[in-house]
Amino acid sequence: MSASGDVVDRAGTGPTAGTAGPAAPAQGPVLEVEGLTISLRTARGLRRAVDGISFSIDRAEILGIAGESGSGKTLTALSVLGLLPGGARTGGSVRFQGRELLTLNRRQLREVRGKQVALVSQDPSTALHPLLRVEVQMTEHVRAHLGFTHDQARARAVEMLEAVRIPDPEAALAAHPHQFSGGMRQRIAIAMALACEPALILADEPTTALDVTVQAGILRLLDRLRRERGVSVMIITHDLGVLSSVADRICVLYGGRMAEYGRTGDVLGAPRHPYTQGLMRSLPGASEEGAPMVPIQGSPPSLDDMPAGCAFHPRCEHARERCRTVVPSLRTLPGGRGLACDVDPFGQADEGVAGMERP
Repeated sequence: MSASGDVVDRAGTGPTAGTAGPAAPAQGPVLEVEGLTISLRTARGLRRAVDGISFSIDRAEILGIAGESGSGKTLTALSVLGLLPGGARTGGSVRFQGRELLTLNRRQLREVRGKQVALVSQDPSTALHPLLRVEVQMTEHVRAHLGFTHDQARARAVEMLEAVRIPDPEAALAAHPHQFSGGMRQRIAIAMALACEPALILADEPTTALDVTVQAGILRLLDRLRRERGVSVMIITHDLGVLSSVADRICVLYGGRMAEYGRTGDVLGAPRHPYTQGLMRSLPGASEEGAPMVPIQGSPPSLDDMPAGCAFHPRCEHARERCRTVVPSLRTLPGGRGLACDVDPFGQADEGVAGMERP
């Protein structure tokens, strides 16, 4: 979304039209998630926290996963790395470059984490040890994964700090995390994630703790890295405004299920699901000038108290009797857009073909 509040259409996948970028190889998606289910243990037994999510990410593509807290965004990302809470049960399929991840053992997953798939967390202070110099933190996993010598790992660290535009990388390596601003720490965390040249970066709320100006800089950085280095990115956020300027496609989750997906310009330019509409109306600047934001009434459902039928119906002003009892199927609409709403108050209810095809 531009500064004026207009939605920026980033239709398509891969490098943006008109920009230089690496050519995509003749192979399948970097990540394919099909029918993913995640059940967590609670005081009331196993509860389904993620229910049948499907999507894919191509090379050099940015996919946005959006939704409120409890929608299943972070759990979906953690399933890729095998970092789910103890006792969690998974179903479906998560394939990275054609390799099934849900069946890997701990040793095999350690080979994937950091080296092929990297995580950038919401708070860089959780990724950076406060008592260790940046050099130590940026070189030890490179040496472990790639077998580099100390000098080789240090040279790679300098290269990555330059890539994320940290001033004076040599001095930065000798410093401690507290000597940098929040935005600089997040750039260092991204440099660490890039050090082993992963094919996929999972960015979990990477800009939430940053002010607007720094936030924009981090988003531009991720967009530049995918264009110049061909890295794929999954950005997890509750803020659709964050995704409007960088994501190629968006998947909106609610209550652990897919509500809507499609090209960014389509979803944000003309949202079809009432939940997506609510997220858009609650954005700053979305209402008329001087008018207050319009929040979504109510709260997201808890894992132990998931409503029957459509999970959003208790908060939906368009809900009908059917919504209270029937879980809506995910329909694939013309143009590859997906919608899970039987009412479809902002479009044609009979449009599209019923099914559970992935985007």
